[in-house]
Amino acid sequence: MSTVLSVNNIAKNYSAVRALKGVSFDVPKGTVFGILGPNGSGKTTLLGIVMSILRPSGGSYRIFGEAPTGEQRKRMGTLLETPNFYHYLTAVQNLRIAASIKGRGENDIDRVLELVNLSERKHSRFSTYSLGMKQRLAIASCLLGDPEVLVFDEPTNGLDPVGIAEIRSLIKRLHQEGKTIIMASHLLDEVEKVCTHVAILKKGDLLTHGDVNEVLANEDIVELGAADLNKLKQILQQLQGYSSIKAENGLVQLYYPLGKADMEAINRHCFSHDVVLQSLQLKKKSLEAKFFELTN
Repeated sequence: MSTVLSVNNIAKNYSAVRALKGVSFDVPKGTVFGILGPNGSGKTTLLGIVMSILRPSGGSYRIFGEAPTGEQRKRMGTLLETPNFYHYLTAVQNLRIAASIKGRGENDIDRVLELVNLSERKHSRFSTYSLGMKQRLAIASCLLGDPEVLVFDEPTNGLDPVGIAEIRSLIKRLHQEGKTIIMASHLLDEVEKVCTHVAILKKGDLLTHGDVNEVLANEDIVELGAADLNKLKQILQQLQGYSSIKAENGLVQLYYPLGKADMEAINRHCFSHDVVLQSLQLKKKSLEAKFFELTN
C-alpha cells in the first residue's frame, strides 16, 4: 500500500510550550486516518504544518513520497476552519468563487453538490442552511477539482446528532469512492465509526498509531447472556484461560488474552452444564476505553 503522507519527527514549539514533540507516522493511501486527541493535544497544529500554514520547529514531512510543493497541494482538499462563505449568495455562487480562488473545479460544481446531497438546495442562500448543510457545502468546496486526499479538522464540531450523522455518512461514501481522508477529532465515537487507521496524541506526544482494529485490540472480551445469570456466572468460573470475569447490565463478560477466546468451547461448556445461552459474542475493547487507558 503506497503512502500519501509521511510525518517524520515533527516538532513545534511556541516559546516554552512544546505543542508537538517529535511525531512520526505514515498515512496509507485509501484509508480514513483519524488523528485523535483531547483539546490541546496538537492535532490542529500538526494539520497546519502538513498544509504549510505553520512552520515546524523540527522534523520533516513528505506528500506522495516527495517534498511538499504547490502542485502536490492541488491534489489535496482541505477544511481546517469553520466554513467561510458569503451568507447572501447561493451554494452555486459561493462554489464559483471558491473555484476561481483555487484555479480549478469551475465545471465541477454540479458534481460535488450531488456528492454532498445539496443539489436540491443549490440555489438557496447560504444563510438558510442548517449547520450540517453548511459543513457539507464546505466539503463540496474541498472536492472541487477532484483531489485525491481530503484533510478535515474536526468536521463534526458543533453539529447536532443529525448533522454528525450526515457528515459521518458522507465521509464513508467518499472513502468508498477511493478518497484518502485525514481527519482530526476529539470525538472518540466518530473516529471508531468512520476511521480505518488512527494516531492518538496527548499534549504533543504520539501515544500510538496504526490500524484501528490493531490499536484497539489487546484482549478478547466475550459477552454472554442467559436466563439465569447467577448460574451462568457460576459455571463460567469453572472455565480456564480467562484473566477476569464480571457481570453487568444483565450480561457476563469474560476477558481473555488477545486471540485466546475459544467461542465454540465456551458455548459447549455452557450447554453441557444445562445453560442455554441467549447471546454469545466476541467484542473488542471500545476506543473510548482504550483511549482513556492510554491517556491516563
